[in-house]
Amino acid sequence: MTRTITFLALIFLMFSVPGKVAGNSDSVRFSEKANLALRRTVHLLLAANGDSTSGITPVEQLHANTFTVRVDKLFNYDKLPSILQQSLQIHGIGRGYDVSVIRCESNVVVLGYNFQDLNQKGGVPCRGRKMAAGCYVLKVTFYPETTTASGNSSWWVLPIGSLLAGLGFIFWKRSNKQSKSGSDTDVDMRVDNINFGNSSLDVTNLTLTSGGKVCNLTYREAKLLHLLTDHKNEVLDRDFILKSVWGDEGVVVGRSVDVFVSRLRKLLAKDSTLKINAVHGIGYRLEVGNREGSIG
Repeated sequence: MTRTITFLALIFLMFSVPGKVAGNSDSVRFSEKANLALRRTVHLLLAANGDSTSGITPVEQLHANTFTVRVDKLFNYDKLPSILQQSLQIHGIGRGYDVSVIRCESNVVVLGYNFQDLNQKGGVPCRGRKMAAGCYVLKVTFYPETTTASGNSSWWVLPIGSLLAGLGFIFWKRSNKQSKSGSDTDVDMRVDNINFGNSSLDVTNLTLTSGGKVCNLTYREAKLLHLLTDHKNEVLDRDFILKSVWGDEGVVVGRSVDVFVSRLRKLLAKDSTLKINAVHGIGYRLEVGNREGSIG
């Protein structure tokens, strides 16, 4: 059966090559628009800080959907979300995206958000936080564009693609029934309060109480924290986390795990009974213990 599916997939790819010619030109146009949008964003960020003379470094395209631009001057992070969104709208880009602000020297993500955070109750995370002077890289990763079949020459693409997707779904369901991850990747967000260490998570209202302070969380922050508390003192690999927290969106962004773990660490910093540890090459573990450090 595996050979049959492979054969069908090869046929699908062979006959879909002509349709990709138009797709390539669309990709070029998207790259040009993204380039212009990011350059406009950096220009307005520098101008907002009174800098109208510094040059803007070229925008680099790491791959089809990821773009970076280096900003050597300090800028106001609070202004970034609205300026970037406006720039994308001006250039007709309606895709979803993730934003990361990375230190040039250490290549560490210090700030970041997702486009859906613009409409969340708590707003964009990390607003109001001070940025140290220095060089930063603004990285924007767009979600892949959903394409549909069009024109007489490619009318068959949609039904064949649906057939292959259906076959893949059937085998995926069967394999999941035989694996542990298949039963563990759903995070039940219907529960109310979760107590862990000296902190508590209100899943319904998306709030975290820790260190005597109540913080608003985004939906994904709450979902990630819920997953960690469900598996406290256990090592969770990155793929498992990605599928559990971001799998229902159909888009998986590897750096999202690091960005969101970094936010949760800061919010839990005052609870000495908790620690989110990175396990090199595997993933993360939420360690819950008493104040003497024993794990419970």
